[in-house]
This record gives sequence, C-alpha cells and structure tokens, in this order.
Amino acid sequence: MKIRVRFAPSPTGYLHIGGGRTALFNWLYARHTGGTFILRIEDTDAARNSQAAVDVILDGLRWLGLDWDEGPLTGDATGPSKGDRGPYFQSQRKENYQRRVEALLSRGLAYEHEGAIKFRMPREPVLIPDLVVGDVLRKLTDREEMDPDFVLVRSDGQPVFHFVNVVDDLEMGITHVIRGEDHLSNTSKHIALFKAFGVEPPKYAHIPLILNADGSKMSKRDRGASLSTYTDEGFLSEAVNNYLCLLGWSPKDNIEKMALADVVGRFDLPQILRHNAKFDFEKLVWLQGEYCRELAPDRFYELGVHALAKAGLDTNALPVAYVKSALDTCRGKIKTFAELPAYAGFYFRDAIAYDPEAAKKGFVPENKPRLEKVRDAFSQLAAFDAASLEGSLKAVAAELGVKVGVLIHPTRLACTGNPHGPSLYHLLEVLGKEKVLQRVEQALPLLG
Repeated sequence: MKIRVRFAPSPTGYLHIGGGRTALFNWLYARHTGGTFILRIEDTDAARNSQAAVDVILDGLRWLGLDWDEGPLTGDATGPSKGDRGPYFQSQRKENYQRRVEALLSRGLAYEHEGAIKFRMPREPVLIPDLVVGDVLRKLTDREEMDPDFVLVRSDGQPVFHFVNVVDDLEMGITHVIRGEDHLSNTSKHIALFKAFGVEPPKYAHIPLILNADGSKMSKRDRGASLSTYTDEGFLSEAVNNYLCLLGWSPKDNIEKMALADVVGRFDLPQILRHNAKFDFEKLVWLQGEYCRELAPDRFYELGVHALAKAGLDTNALPVAYVKSALDTCRGKIKTFAELPAYAGFYFRDAIAYDPEAAKKGFVPENKPRLEKVRDAFSQLAAFDAASLEGSLKAVAAELGVKVGVLIHPTRLACTGNPHGPSLYHLLEVLGKEKVLQRVEQALPLLG
C-alpha cells in the first residue's frame, strides 16, 4: 500500500503554528515512506474565503519548504517544478459532494430536514483505532442520544466540513489522516460516513496539541502562534522546521538539532508523543541562533540585505564589498535577522542616533579630552585596519593611565550610537578612516 496523506487547512487569513506542524508531520511521513503528500484547501465557506487568505497558506508552506505532490496545473504543463501545481480546492469539487449526498439519500442513510440534509448516525458506540492515542471508544453523549444525526448539507446548499472532508479523503485515496488531537471528537462521525459509503476508513493519527508555556491553549494572539511571526522577525525556515519536529515527536536519542533530511530518515508515527507539547519560544530562539551561526556567508549576506531593506535601509547605493564586510562583523552575533537593523544599522546611515541611556553615561565631560586623544591618534594611522586600531587605542590608554575599556565605550558610542554591537576594531576598519574621524568630531560637542 502506497501511503497517501494530506494537509487540509481552511483559509482563515493566517497559518497557525499548529497547522504548520501538522503539515510538516504529514510531509515527513510521506517523504519517509516514499508516499504522496496532498494539499487541499477547505474553502467551501465562500463568505470567509479570499485569495489573500489562500496565499498566506501557500506562502507559509513554501517558506517551510513543504512541497506537495499533486494538484491542478497552474502554469506550463511541461514545467519541471512542483510549484507549477496548485493545491486542490473543495470549492471546485461540488459535483463530487452532490453525487455522494444523493447516494446516501437513495439508500436511506441521509434525509431532508428543514431544508438541510442530515446523516443517520449509528446509535451504537464507534471504535476509533488511533496510531498515536490508541483505541478510543466513542459513545453518544446524553445530548446526542436525543438526536445523534448531524447535518451534511446546510439549508443554503453548503456542504459541511465533516461531509466534504470524508468525501475528499475517500476519493483521493488518503491512507492516513494525521491531524491535531482536537479533531478526535469528530472522528466517530467520519468513520460512520466511510462505512456508510461501504469503504474502510483511513488510519488515524491524532497528534498532540501545541500549548503555551503555561499550559493554556495557543490562540492566534499569543506570540509565536502565527507562522508570519517567523517570517516577519527574520527566522530561518530550517530552524523553525527543526523546532516544530520537536513539538510532539522524539527521535529517542535526545538529539535536538537535526537537518530536515535527517528527520525524514527517522520520522515515523509510533514516535509521536502522547502528551501535549508546550511551546518554548526561547528554545526556538536558541535553535535559530545555532542555525544562523552556521549560515554560509552568501546566504547570510542575502538575508541580511533583505532584513535591512525591510527596515528601510537601502544598501544598493553602497559598494558590495563594504556591505559584505559590514555584515561579516555581525555573523555569529545575532539570532534573528530582525535584530540586524538595530545591531548594525549604523553602517548604513549617515546620521547617528545615540542611545539615550548610553549617551548619559558615556558622553560626559571627563571623556571629551580622552576622545580627542583617540581622534588624534586615529588620524595619524597610516593603516586603518583592526590590528592597527587596537594598538593605537591601547597606546592612548597607556598614555592616559586608564584601562582601554574607558576609551572603548565612548568611541563605540560616537561611531555607532549604541553601547553594544560588533567588535569595535573591526567595525572601525569597515567604516573607514574618514567616516570614523567625522563621527568622532560630530560627537565631541555633546561631551560638554
């Protein structure tokens, strides 16, 4: 049996991190088994749907690198890219649902009720064999005992989630349904529908929910709940994928940092944990830092330039060598690219904005003659490289009888506006002699 799995989100305007994790687990299982991963947009609710909402899903999955294997062609039919295939849309499959509901009506398994069509739900308990949760026996609640039947098609003609979900899984040959545990309560209805159509249901694997660190349910207002958080804040998709793998799945050997290709070889449904996963944003940031530190220089440069442009810092007018040298001083120093404009924006701005608290401490009268000495020493340097700058600053400190740190802080503040940042000697080398002397000169009047 060839494995066929699907991710079937509703276009609600954002992609929840739990949805991203569900898509990832389905994709991993398909790739691990040599199976097929299908993307299906559940857009039967026309009032809530928009192309923008669909694009959020598609862009999020593409950013995560989760390619799907089937779907209608959207471009050149001869194109080699899987990106030429769009997802399936339920709104384009209405004839299938109509045909299936007529089949149920003709066999007395469904009936019309106040303009809607309802399914005759079996009264006996339904056994749900689950590959993660284990066997679950679903009995009717006291309320359901009164009327266990449920709507398949509303009075306005719109088919409901339970019905279209089952019809599509049946007709697409889905073998495994991997989804969040919050859907477990629906599964007895789905199993009953499959049996009404005379087919065996797929195997179910309900994966644990993602909760906030305090154990509360993660809503879209919570930090980290929306996948757009990570694209907006400059995270790497490989770091986010790695962290999502650890939310509800364990490789059993306590390895935490794993490339997605390695996870594909290890991933299997029996390793999915039973208990809910708690989202630890700090752990994700740590993983992000690890991946960011290992980035190839060209990719660091590309992502860095993009992050600067997003913050309004255009590097196009500057020499490429200067931009690369500036960004090289930031490698291993930042965790997310959203930090870069604040950390290194001074390289790309003519006007310096001084940190108020740092200026209060560093721009004091006793530092003025010291900074003047630094300016004079720097102006005499024939070679303006990191080693020469370090030697020059230490020589000034020795002449003044102070520790070199006493000079480093006001010099950094004058040249960058910040109390912290890249290595001082290397950032001075990148800025160059003319710009450094100019910035020190501009700062001196502020020291009294």
